[in-house]
Amino acid sequence: MRLRPILLRTILLLTLAVAGAHFKGAAAFAQEPQAPAAAQAPLADTPFDQATKEIDKAKVQLTALQDGVKQNADNDDALVGLATKADELSRAVITISVNLRPRFDQIKNRLAEIGDPPKDGQPPEAEIVTQERNALAAERAQINALTGDAENLSITVTKLVNEITEMRRRLFADTLLRRTEISVSVLDDAGSAFVHEASEFSQALSSWATFVWKFKRFPMFAAIFLSLAAALILLSGSYRLFGSYLQRDEAVENPSYIGRLSIAFWSTLIRTLALAVLLVTSFFFLNGFNVLRPDIAPVIGALFGAIGLVYFVGRFVNAIFAPHEPRWRLVRLSNLGARSIGYCLLAMAIVNALDYLFGTIGEAMGSPLVLTVVRSLIAALIIGLILIAVSFGKPMLAKNGDPDAPGRHWPRGMAIILRVVGTGLILTALTGYVGLARFVATQLIITGAVVVTMYIGLLSGKAISRQESFGDTFFASFLTRRFKLGPVAIDQAGLLVGLAIYAVALLVGIPLILLMWGFHVQDLQILAYRLFTEVRLGGISISLLGICTGILLFAGVYLLTRWLQRWLDGNVMARSHVDLGVRNSVKTGIGYLGVGIAAIIGVSAAGIDLSSFALVASALSVGIGFGLQNIVSNFVSGLILLVERPFKVGDHVVSGTAEGIVKRISVRATEIETFRKQSIIVPNSELINGLVGNWTHRNKIGRSEIPVSVAYNADPQQVMDILLELTAKIPLVMRNPEPHVEFLRFGPYSLDFELRFFLADMGDGMVVRNNLRIEILKRFKAEGIEIPLPQTDLTIHREARPALADAGRDQPNKQENAAVTPMEEEEQPVRQLRSKTADGNRKG
Repeated sequence: MRLRPILLRTILLLTLAVAGAHFKGAAAFAQEPQAPAAAQAPLADTPFDQATKEIDKAKVQLTALQDGVKQNADNDDALVGLATKADELSRAVITISVNLRPRFDQIKNRLAEIGDPPKDGQPPEAEIVTQERNALAAERAQINALTGDAENLSITVTKLVNEITEMRRRLFADTLLRRTEISVSVLDDAGSAFVHEASEFSQALSSWATFVWKFKRFPMFAAIFLSLAAALILLSGSYRLFGSYLQRDEAVENPSYIGRLSIAFWSTLIRTLALAVLLVTSFFFLNGFNVLRPDIAPVIGALFGAIGLVYFVGRFVNAIFAPHEPRWRLVRLSNLGARSIGYCLLAMAIVNALDYLFGTIGEAMGSPLVLTVVRSLIAALIIGLILIAVSFGKPMLAKNGDPDAPGRHWPRGMAIILRVVGTGLILTALTGYVGLARFVATQLIITGAVVVTMYIGLLSGKAISRQESFGDTFFASFLTRRFKLGPVAIDQAGLLVGLAIYAVALLVGIPLILLMWGFHVQDLQILAYRLFTEVRLGGISISLLGICTGILLFAGVYLLTRWLQRWLDGNVMARSHVDLGVRNSVKTGIGYLGVGIAAIIGVSAAGIDLSSFALVASALSVGIGFGLQNIVSNFVSGLILLVERPFKVGDHVVSGTAEGIVKRISVRATEIETFRKQSIIVPNSELINGLVGNWTHRNKIGRSEIPVSVAYNADPQQVMDILLELTAKIPLVMRNPEPHVEFLRFGPYSLDFELRFFLADMGDGMVVRNNLRIEILKRFKAEGIEIPLPQTDLTIHREARPALADAGRDQPNKQENAAVTPMEEEEQPVRQLRSKTADGNRKG
């Protein structure tokens, strides 16, 4: 209740303050002399002037970049930053040329409209036209010159980028192939440097810890809490989505191949990412809260990196080799072999991690290079000895398949490879190429683990996308319960899930491998930007990002169109009781319009110039004129049917031999469903050019007839009264027009009548006629009125029998006369028979 007076006072004070400032400014404005209009509002720079300033600025930046490259020729990190800036400068220069293109096109079109200057002998043109042409020509020349400067500058920047790339490649090769003399004196110097480094690092770490505990205690705890919260959110969400794939079920005796692959991949990936989030956010928050000193920050970062490496290799070993759970193992190893190989891989990871950590400590403490060389030498020797020792083991599964049984030797080729690699590492390190040995050892562990994990992910995606494999998974059961999907939809979802797993494996694995092989994050950013924005195929430039944006916009506009169709049909037209055919026409028209607009928006967003389709359209027009004329005819006819509406969905039509209810009108054909539930697809052009009968064009009122025949002894007036009486009892029969009975004719054996009545909906005719026939039959039986059967008079003419004297003249005559029985001889020559036969095709 007290808030409103406070708010009103605040608004009043602000209003007074603004008013006071306004009057003060107005008074000051009145006292000061008015400046010229040009001084008050300077003219804005033209596009040409703006482009000139940007070109001059780009030249200054290019000069600074060239100087920076010369000064940092031996610093890879600095070269990476310069390469990023050069790439941004190249895009900026290209943007300058692109921004000048619209003005250049305007000038070109205007000059084309003005035309060439008059030749000798022709009437002179107006002076203003000549001045405009000259001004436009001069501006075009300036734009051409400026565009040429931009192109030259872009070429220079591209050369600089290539030069930086070559310098980095050469620097990387020199670092790997740099040779250091290994001797006893070098080892002595390294030992002394190590003692000095340990002492300095101990003092620095102690002083930093004391400072943090006294002055940065709460920021440190806050950073750790936020990091733990981020990691727990990721881990809990992952367990919620992929809980069944993050831990092995002890109750499963014989897990499936797809189950083993899925658990191996997702448990390694999700848990490693959770720890990576924890470590990265911890470093970010500690550094952001000023908890880390400049000399301690790289050491903490290296420590976090070493922890992440060891954890990843540990998860990888547990996922692939499953040392204590042989039924979940992905390789055919014995229990002893799986444990020994797992311990060896973990040991090599720890050696690499410690080498990286100690190297970062040496850089932070300013230790001599000899200490780093000796540490890397020791790490390479240890990893080489581990590889040689592993090659002599017996890790392979026994022939009887028992994992507890003693294993077999490596395949000969694998054992030889391990020994060659281990011996090569030792020899490379001892001959002085310590950098190369360290790089190879690191790639053996990290890159190998990443590649194998990525390969397992690809195998998982392949197994899940296999037909009828996804239905047995937990995720498929969830989709079935949640969205009521059928087997076919679940199988298709499995294909999409498999493709998604492919994408996750590649998008996570490939950047990690590139980072391990000397690429920087900035390199990956530039590569991703070029991949998504500019992919050149010959002279064609394709933007994957633009294509994806176009697809998303097309899908968005299409979904909006479908929603608008449903909303108009269900909320506007349904409430207004609009006819079903009109509703269908409106929905179809909106659908075509929406798809057309979505296609135009999607193509434009994808960066495709619609004018480039002019040649294709002209070529297609020839094909349309010959081979596609029927399709175009049906398409135009479909549009005419939707607009003119000679019939609509739900009408009862007769077209040629097709009679039924219109179910659907599309752009090519119309679907008519017969009363036998047969769908007939009729091309629209036939419906436009041919005769079409529509029983329900204006309304659904229709006349029905029931023919009735009675015997000649019946009273015609009584029959007509009975028929009208029975018809009056039917509620569906219309009273206006009234039902009536026609006395049609005197038939050969009956009096023929026809009962005629109208129905509001002729779709009810079958039921009404059926019920009326039943009532008529009952009433006629009750009244004694006979419905006669068809009668036919049959007259048989018979000739007299021939004389006996002529019996022997002709044998065939004997055979003919032999067919006459004695009984027939005694009958009269002529006999008339009258029979009554039932006519199955009798009317009514």
